[in-house]
Parts: sequence; structure tokens; C-alpha cells
Amino acid sequence: MKDKHPDLEYICTKIGSLCGIPIRLYEDGKLKFCYSTVYLPADPIRLYLEQILNIRSNTGYFVTQHFHYYGIVNSGKTAIIIGPARQVPADTQELRELAFRSDIPPEDTDAFVAGMKEIVPMPLESIMQVLLSVNYFLNCEKLELKDLAIREEEQTELSAVLGREQAEQKYDTDLLDSQGVHNNYTIECTLMDLIQKGDCAALDDWLQHAPAVRSGVLAREQLRQVKNTFIVTATLASRAAIRGGLDADDAFSLSDAYIQKCELLQTPDRIMNLQYHMIQDFTEQVALLHTHGNHSPLTAAVANYVRNHLSEPVSTEKLARDLHFSRPWLSKKFHEEAGTALTDFILARKIEEAQRLLRYTDKSLKDIGFYLGFSSQSHFSRVFKKYAGKTPGEYRRMGEV
Repeated sequence: MKDKHPDLEYICTKIGSLCGIPIRLYEDGKLKFCYSTVYLPADPIRLYLEQILNIRSNTGYFVTQHFHYYGIVNSGKTAIIIGPARQVPADTQELRELAFRSDIPPEDTDAFVAGMKEIVPMPLESIMQVLLSVNYFLNCEKLELKDLAIREEEQTELSAVLGREQAEQKYDTDLLDSQGVHNNYTIECTLMDLIQKGDCAALDDWLQHAPAVRSGVLAREQLRQVKNTFIVTATLASRAAIRGGLDADDAFSLSDAYIQKCELLQTPDRIMNLQYHMIQDFTEQVALLHTHGNHSPLTAAVANYVRNHLSEPVSTEKLARDLHFSRPWLSKKFHEEAGTALTDFILARKIEEAQRLLRYTDKSLKDIGFYLGFSSQSHFSRVFKKYAGKTPGEYRRMGEV
């Protein structure tokens, strides 16, 4: 295989140039060659390399929690890995979080985000076709799309990644017999109303007692039936979330990403589990917009803005300017409609994100505070205690008990 390395580097270069997606050559688990048409300060594969290299089949793929996918072709001790790719481009906040989790220095984050956005969007099926071609070149093996293997362990850990273990347990015990969300009109209206209102507590209670009904026939084959039901649910949920105030682009991007994830799964139970997470995700996104139970187009616009700029310093002056309002008018109007000061709203949302990061990542308190735009660790700690009632360290230790 050693004599083939120059040819493999040539093949990698041509594939990378054609696809516009980073590609790498590994030998015995060590990086030998990398080619990319875009500049990335650090390779995002670092978060997932161990799992990807653990794929032992000749061809396979791995999907991250941010819906990026990596493809791999193995031949002896040689591995060619292409990715990350997505069919629907990730938004800036998602990429900034990916940079944070990848330990990319703050001064390189903007360059990382810009580089990731330059990667050519591509359907997973197209990546698969590339894998099949490379596999034939390396292994003289003719395979079809259905023969490609997915790293199923990642799918099993989905709820842990999203921080929803308890919710999944309730779903597994209470909903598997109900066959997911069905398109019965009354049930559909009830569920969409809960999403639109952002009523997470009522949704949790409803799902525990969801009636078992028969869905309409959407396909002749069972797996396709479940996937089609998922797609219908994603479409309805995104519309309900938009009616609840979620930004339309955000709602459609979220829906598209979940549908792509669904298409990768091959068992009904995994699809139904993902469907539960999707419904909960949409409901939680809307819930964040309905602070103190008050909701208007203005408060929704502010909430959407803050949600998409969590990893940046968000001043009331900048927020007002970007939304084309004067700061005094926006502050006064927001307080009237939301019942809370604009500054308090911004900081409360940041502390909610800090709580999530403290519970579900091992990032230091200093790194989390800096990522969320606080000027110092002491500033972060003071604000966190004001809104959470305890220091960041106390909060993390509480979660470890």
C-alpha cells in the first residue's frame, strides 16, 4: 500500500477539488495527507475522529449532533475520510458552538465560521457515491448505497448529546406502543397547539398519555411509512413554531436538518425517538420566545436575535441598531410587552445557555464565560449567581451528584 500513497494523495486532491469538501488520508490511524479548498484554523474532525476511525467496514459514515456527516473508506491500514458536509448549511451560532467545542481559540473563531460556510453543501447520497467510487479503487469491491454502514453508536447516544436522557426514558416507556405522532386531525391540532404555545410542561404530560391511533397510509413499506410520517410531522411542527414566533428561516433549517437525520436511520424505534426530540426541540425553541407568558412580534424578534447571537457580546445598543430601532424606544417597548428589562432578558438567556454547557460539556468556567461574551470570569460568576441563584461551580457540582 505504501507505493500507492502518491496516487492516493492525487485522488484525494482531485476529489477535494471537485466536491469542495475537506478530505484526509490516514495510515494506521495517523494523518498522512489533508486537502481542503477552504481555510479552517483547525480541523473539526478532531471531535469525532476516534468514532470515525472505529468504523471497520470498508465504507461507512458518521453523523454529528450538528447534522454534519463524514464518510470513510478503509483498505487495510489506510483510511480516506471526507467531510464535514451538510445539505443545509449550518447557521453562525451552530458553527460558533462547534468552534467552542473544538477548542478553537476565540481569535480564530470568525475564520473557522467563514471557512465552514464556504464548504459546498452536498446531499449525503452524493457523498456516498464518492465513497463507493473510492472503495472500488482501493478494494476492487462493487457496492451500492444500501451497503454503506452507519456508526449506529452515535445514534444511540443522541439524547445524551442533547441533554435529554430523562425525556427519552419517558418516551421509551410510554410512547413506543403509540407508534409516534399520527396524523389524526384532533391529535394533530392538540400537538401543534402545544408547540405554538411553547408549552413544554403540557407537552410532556400529553406525550405520557398520548392515545394510540392509526396513521394514514403514506407508503407501502413500513420503514418508508415511518419516515414519511416523520417528514409530515416535521413540516407541521415547523409551521406551528413559526406561528409561535420562531424565525421562519430558523424553523425551516431545523426541520430540514431533522429530516436529513431521519433519512439516515434504518429502524422505526430510532426514527420515533428522533421524532420525540424534534417535537420537544421545536417546543423549547418557542418557549424561549414567550418569556413571562407575554408574546408579540417585537419580543419574538428580540428573542430570535439573542438566540442567534448567544456567543457574542450583545449590548442593547447593538441589538437595537441591528433591528433598526432606537435603543431608548426598544428598551421601553420591550419592557412594556415582555414585562422584563431588555438587559435582564439578554443576560437570562445567556445564563440558560451557560447552564446547558455546564451540565453537558467539560469546558472550564472561564472558557464558558468567555464564549458567552462575558468580559471576565468574575463577571460571568456574578451574573450567573444573580440569575441562577448559585455560582457556576456550585451549579456544575450539583449536576454531578
